[in-house]
Amino acid sequence: MGLIAAVVLIGASVLAQEGPPSGKKKGGGKKGGGADAKGLIKPTMADTTKVNVYADNWFVLCINGRLTAVDPIPFTPHNVISVDILPEYPMTIAVMAKDNADPKTGLEYGERIGDGGFIIKFGDGTVSNGNWKAKNFFKGPLNGDVKNPQVEHTPIPEKWWAVDFDDSAWTNAKEFTEERVNPKEPYYAADFKGAKFIWSDDLDLDNTVIFRTRVEKPEWKPRWNTKPDLDVSGAPFK
Repeated sequence: MGLIAAVVLIGASVLAQEGPPSGKKKGGGKKGGGADAKGLIKPTMADTTKVNVYADNWFVLCINGRLTAVDPIPFTPHNVISVDILPEYPMTIAVMAKDNADPKTGLEYGERIGDGGFIIKFGDGTVSNGNWKAKNFFKGPLNGDVKNPQVEHTPIPEKWWAVDFDDSAWTNAKEFTEERVNPKEPYYAADFKGAKFIWSDDLDLDNTVIFRTRVEKPEWKPRWNTKPDLDVSGAPFK
């Protein structure tokens, strides 16, 4: 089963990234995330950072090879999704974004050519821009022909979300202006300062785009010294 098929099964799930140490009761650490009697330090909400995502029309976000967020509404053009994550560096970010397009014609709402658009900002300052890698996997209608629409599908590569996936042959994402993407009200209610709208080369005809980037922070060390006993490495497959 592919990732997207599995995402459909779980809907809008946001998978847990941490859990209590084995054999310990929840809340066993000191207030504020200090060490408990055995020296265990658990991450707290103070260690998390917020992520704001705007996708026209839909996205799935994976961080460090784990499914992190799924747009719960498959075709609303201009909604914003905000989630809290526990950042760990180096951080590999992988996103699949889809425009609302008929898989057989590439058209939306009958006979229209839609356009895409994706922008993301992390609370740590990480933003989408032209340094991200991007590759399109569904183009149409070819040549913009709405009278005799044809499409081209490229197979989605296995484990495109994985940390060790090789995207070296991919080209950089293309930045688009706010005026070109034309976001609506929800975009302005969230913090996207410094981030750029990105897509593959053709904002109108490219309908399924995968983005990838890696954030390096060589001096970063986690404040906590615990690891989850909960195994979500294979989720949502098991």
